[in-house]
Amino acid sequence: MATSRDDTKLTFRKFEDGDYKWDSWSNQIFDGDKSHKCPTYVHRTPPCQGSCPSGEDIRGWLDIVRGIEVPPEGVSMQEYAFRRSTDANPFPAMMGRVCPAPCQDGCNRNDVEDFVGINAVEQYIGDAAFKEGFKFEAAAALSGKKVAIIGGGPAGMAAAYQLRRRGIASTIFEDHAELGGMMRYGIPGYRIPRDELDREINRILEMGDIEVRNNTRVGKDVSVEQLEKDYDAIMWALGCWTGRGLPVDGWEETPNCVSAVEFLEQFNLGEMKYTANKIVCVGGGDTSIDVVSVSRRIGTLKDYQENPEDVVNGKISHGDVELSDKVACENVTLTALFPRDQMTAAEHEVNDALQEGVTIMNEVMPIEIVRNDAGRATALKLADCKWENNAPARVEGGKEYVVEADLIVSAIGQGGDMSGLEDYANERNLIDGDKYYQVPNRPGHFAAGDIIRPHLLTTAIGQASIAAESIEHYLNNEDQKKRPKVDKHHFSLLDKMKEAGLEPEAYTVGETRGSDAQKFAVHNYEDRSKNEVISSDKLFLGHFEYTPRHLREEDVPTADEVLNHFAERTTGFSDEQAVAEAGRCMSCGMCFECDNCVIYCPQDAVFRVKKDQKTTGRYVDTDYAKCVGCHICADVCPTGYIDMALGE
Repeated sequence: MATSRDDTKLTFRKFEDGDYKWDSWSNQIFDGDKSHKCPTYVHRTPPCQGSCPSGEDIRGWLDIVRGIEVPPEGVSMQEYAFRRSTDANPFPAMMGRVCPAPCQDGCNRNDVEDFVGINAVEQYIGDAAFKEGFKFEAAAALSGKKVAIIGGGPAGMAAAYQLRRRGIASTIFEDHAELGGMMRYGIPGYRIPRDELDREINRILEMGDIEVRNNTRVGKDVSVEQLEKDYDAIMWALGCWTGRGLPVDGWEETPNCVSAVEFLEQFNLGEMKYTANKIVCVGGGDTSIDVVSVSRRIGTLKDYQENPEDVVNGKISHGDVELSDKVACENVTLTALFPRDQMTAAEHEVNDALQEGVTIMNEVMPIEIVRNDAGRATALKLADCKWENNAPARVEGGKEYVVEADLIVSAIGQGGDMSGLEDYANERNLIDGDKYYQVPNRPGHFAAGDIIRPHLLTTAIGQASIAAESIEHYLNNEDQKKRPKVDKHHFSLLDKMKEAGLEPEAYTVGETRGSDAQKFAVHNYEDRSKNEVISSDKLFLGHFEYTPRHLREEDVPTADEVLNHFAERTTGFSDEQAVAEAGRCMSCGMCFECDNCVIYCPQDAVFRVKKDQKTTGRYVDTDYAKCVGCHICADVCPTGYIDMALGE
């Protein structure tokens, strides 16, 4: 199929049914051949949404914030954007703060100047919900079915939310004292404010019929067999609470070598108020950034005597400490296998760590733990490396480095804790899940989140959404529906038309002529969003002027200010800032009512639909009696919404 951006295949069109004579010779410039193609309007998925692990309709809520998609009467822009956002993700305020934003990496605006600040606008939506007191809409009537959810982290909470929307009650079994999982125990409070985390969790619980049993470990305090008797299905959302050690000799036997998971959990529990003087963390992702940034904030004591691993391992806890007794850590170092620009940590997190006084060493790999006579680590030896065959390899003739350390922290991955649940663990100590997030060979068992494969918080949320749908099919004795190629929460034109009172009329089967005048169908529109992600080469990028990204204000301390600095790092957008940044969205794959096609059509064949028939996705139409197939409308469409495909 010829596309609007493939100039070698584009053709001109003229009608073959009947004669048509042009008023002037100049009109004949479009009289090039007889391809007979006319424009049609095609909805595709934008790459931001295609890259979002939770599958949010990002373009949709950006269009709402910017004012292109108008809310129903009586609903504010903020509330409408909140409803659209939380269709997929019940934690907009949290994800807007800490998600590493693969959506921004995928944003087509990168081909113009810089990505749209999607995270910043999402935080705005979440914070606006707090300010205005938005609650989730009334859930569906209870079906009488009940699901046991094992784990109260992002996957478990998102599953409870999505199930309750479907009329399914649940009980969350959480082995910690509070809900939140890694959002609470793995990420420091200056990144995820605890009061706001609690508000997003409580908003889910306020939907009702979601019971919580904290300090309860399945496999110890309650058996799986009992859950199978008491509940109609089981959802495994355990998370991963063990850290991987470094692949060097003696890691397990060296007492002051610990995992990032343990380090951050003890800090977030309030048990660790200071740490050792010299910290080395091996990683490169956001978790490793949290370790070194926390270390810089809590510092050490002027007279530090204890073994630093004792607090990490929970053997001791710290009481309140006077600030005057603290000093900054002498050296906090982060090492990574990859170059700076290839680290998995978000770029701004890396930059913030550098400003806070963290030393970052890139393209180095650990090769040896240097120990003293007592068997304790005193340094970590590293070597220059490169990535080969999906693994790090030493650079021949490269340098070696010795970094002194009182505590070595591994942040290279996480694993599951399946103690008491060994029968459910696979060879990686995780739980298997198929594409519907069913546990193979265990009917009624489902799984989502890190316990399937450790990844991002937003990945866990997206998996939970699909798992909830699969659980509903299972409880209703329905076959699992085939998942779409682009498995996301998509904009629905039919739902939008129904909301606007423009729903198509019922269709009576029979021969119909002149169907474009009938109201039983949506004409001149094709929805390919479940199958295609639109790339930048289908857009008319020349439409977009250079517009720098609007940045959130950040409270990032310097190396001299970082000690005991726990203020929230990011300041959210104002209304004006959010609207301006959302306005940079190019609305890839969906009309944003720029009027280019109307203005530039030489035949006046493209026209705006009547105001009382207009809604998002139905702004322009084509009079095919006038169209000559010149493809100008497609060429000047900024969003790639127009294909010269009608008539193929």
